[in-house]
Amino acid sequence: MTGPVARERILPRMIDEEIKESFINYSMSVIVSRALPDVRDGLKPVHRRVLYAMNEAGLTAGRPYRKSATVVGDVLGRYHPHGDSSVYDAVVRMVQEFSLRYPLVDGQGNFGSIDGDNAAAYRYTEVRLTRIAMEMLADIDRGTVDFGANFDDTREEPKVLPSRLPNLLVNGSTGIAVGMATNIPPHNLREVSAAIVAMVDNPDIETDEIRKIITGPDFPTAGFIYGRAGIKDYIETGRGRLQVRARAQIEENERGSKSQIVVTEIPYQVNKERLRQQIVDLVREGKVAGISALRDESNKEGIRLVMELKRDAIPRVVLNQLYKHSQLQTTFGVIMLALVPDIKTRQLVPKVMPVREVLKHYIDHRHEVITRRTQFDLDKAAEREHILEGLKIAVDNIDEVIKIIRAADDTPTASLSLQTRFGLSERQAEAILNMRLAKLTGLEIDKLDAELAEVRALIAELRDILGSRERRMTILKSELMDVAETFGDVRKTEIVSDEGEFSVEDLIAEEDVVVTISHTGYVKRTSVSLYRRQRRGGRGKTGTGLKDEDFVSRLYIGSTHDYLLIFTDDGRMYWLKVYEIPQSSAGARGKPMVNLINVSPETRVRAVVPVRDLEKITDADERFLFFSTRNGTVKKSRMADYTNVRNNGIKAIKIEAGDELIDVQETSGTNDIVLATRFGLSCRFRESDVREMGRDTTGVKGIELRYEDFVVGMVVIKRDATLLVVTEKGLGKVSDVAEYRVQKRGGKGILTLNRTDRTGNVVALMEVLPEDEMILITKQGILIRSSAAEVRKTGRNAQGVKLVALDEGDSVISVARVVPEDKPVEGLGDGDGDDVVDGESGAEPEAENGDAGDAGAPEA
Repeated sequence: MTGPVARERILPRMIDEEIKESFINYSMSVIVSRALPDVRDGLKPVHRRVLYAMNEAGLTAGRPYRKSATVVGDVLGRYHPHGDSSVYDAVVRMVQEFSLRYPLVDGQGNFGSIDGDNAAAYRYTEVRLTRIAMEMLADIDRGTVDFGANFDDTREEPKVLPSRLPNLLVNGSTGIAVGMATNIPPHNLREVSAAIVAMVDNPDIETDEIRKIITGPDFPTAGFIYGRAGIKDYIETGRGRLQVRARAQIEENERGSKSQIVVTEIPYQVNKERLRQQIVDLVREGKVAGISALRDESNKEGIRLVMELKRDAIPRVVLNQLYKHSQLQTTFGVIMLALVPDIKTRQLVPKVMPVREVLKHYIDHRHEVITRRTQFDLDKAAEREHILEGLKIAVDNIDEVIKIIRAADDTPTASLSLQTRFGLSERQAEAILNMRLAKLTGLEIDKLDAELAEVRALIAELRDILGSRERRMTILKSELMDVAETFGDVRKTEIVSDEGEFSVEDLIAEEDVVVTISHTGYVKRTSVSLYRRQRRGGRGKTGTGLKDEDFVSRLYIGSTHDYLLIFTDDGRMYWLKVYEIPQSSAGARGKPMVNLINVSPETRVRAVVPVRDLEKITDADERFLFFSTRNGTVKKSRMADYTNVRNNGIKAIKIEAGDELIDVQETSGTNDIVLATRFGLSCRFRESDVREMGRDTTGVKGIELRYEDFVVGMVVIKRDATLLVVTEKGLGKVSDVAEYRVQKRGGKGILTLNRTDRTGNVVALMEVLPEDEMILITKQGILIRSSAAEVRKTGRNAQGVKLVALDEGDSVISVARVVPEDKPVEGLGDGDGDDVVDGESGAEPEAENGDAGDAGAPEA
């Protein structure tokens, strides 16, 4: 078009002003209509339109699935004038269990995976709403929310959903707008619901109280959050940084020759396949050393990413390298940004809010929904009452009504006549004219009276609700708790209390395990349930795959979180955590001790003392370590003297030439001590007879020994129990502690067993109760579990009964006590397993090369 008309339509304007105004309009459109969720229902427009369109199409929970293409088409054609990919991507995300904590769409078909696989095309997949999504849409047809025109003014769509579910907090949201972004983590439904109820009961509730209820995010992929500082920050201010770690554990492979790191949970929003490739790249680049193979063994049961380690690798070092360099540890930056209705304009504006304000907006929204729903129901009830009152008037004056109707020329005239005669409204007159003659029967008249009374009672109830905020709030809480009880579940993500306290231990489940140490220095931990109880005299099953000349020399049963004070025959002490010992099958050989603590291959472990919170023990604590040696020397020292352990261990007791450490046990300083010798003698004396001594000391004489005799066991008497004596030929007996009279320390002792060729020499002495159980270990690596109650109680100098049937050339070399499953004892494991796993003999046991450094977990 040319000429004066065309020139008049051209408006000169500065380009910077035009760009500024247009960009502001564009950015507000993206912020309000695309990228940010509404604080009330936690949904972006596309998600809200998908849910509403599916509900309108009847794709509700329990109904048949329908093609995703139908849903995408309905949403595009009626509500969302954008690309089909944006709609289908929204549908897919609402289906994925690894994306939403509580999925809103139930899908059938391929909707992608945590490996980043794309969903199948929408012509193949099918969808319907989940049951929890129906709670988002409940009461939407009862005037609870505002509706507005769609993009072409052909229909209306809801501006927000009623949302009984506090969706913004329980499912979170992520979006990038123009100049701002939101990143809200998902939370546990039960915790959020409890916080809302607490805030309804106490509108002035402090943020600290909310933090006690909402302990932190709860990601659908589980994992760990460590450090409460970031949680505190975003709950109080709306912004914070969270450190999220994968769940990983160190295991020993099936052959028992190498360790492996197994990852079973990964951080939220991490692509598992990209993580796997990232670890491969890190190994190739040399940033992470010690990994020989990487396998993805994940299936429908869950994630399982297995990293086999080299023989010389220290598992915890490799794991911390992975945390440092890979997405096994990520940072989740929380930005609680959402659209909030302005009080004056009712327009939506973006705002970063603390959790308390988010909860308040949700409560206000639900209160408005309940108020509007009640008013809607009241209007309906009042309208029905009005009609029923008109029908009642007609029934009471039926003859005159019929006369008026018959005298009228047409329906409008009859309606006007009825209104004039009985003072009826137009709607009442219309209802009378539409009334069927069947309504005039006696039964129908009674029903009419009953319905009128019922409607009037309902009206009174609804008016009472509208007049009482307390009642409305009670309804709010009741409906919310119904949702929480129906759909709530236990927390998936574990939270470690403080960043500074976080260590590998936080990744290790606390459970009872059996720790065995062989004569040649192999150590392993195994689940206590792998050993089943057998009757006295049974043959047992192979518990350790050892070479003929090797055998189990120590066995300890305790928690994975225990500290182990390891004492060697040369009088030194080393520190180790139980979880740092690789987990193995019952038949595996274990790991050379030299790879875990800094000891020489010829060193033998003589005692293992389990301790909790070792670093907290002080001189004020009445906790002692009592030592005994092969040559009859004893020593008592405060445990506080042994809390500072160095890489190469510390001297625990000075051992003289020709002597070696036999046992170390924790005491209170006031116990009685019993020493037993190889030739069947024993000496019981007061612990108070032994003075307290420092670390680097020899000790004093505990028992006077005969020629070629030596100490085989020590018992610290802490309860009214019995003493079990076991011989090398598998015989044992139980005697009352009272039969062992108290003697002077350093005496020659008294008989503890009638030693003969049938019994052989004594190999063990221990304190037991009738309900206790024990595991006997033979030289050939056979373990048998038996009950102390099955051993006949006899006198102190009896020979005993057979406990285990031994093969030719085999002999008992060690005994350990096991606590029955129904009566756990501190420091000991519990449980009675179903099977004993047969082991396989391994190759010549040799210490593997590698660092034998600090037993503590290195920092990532």
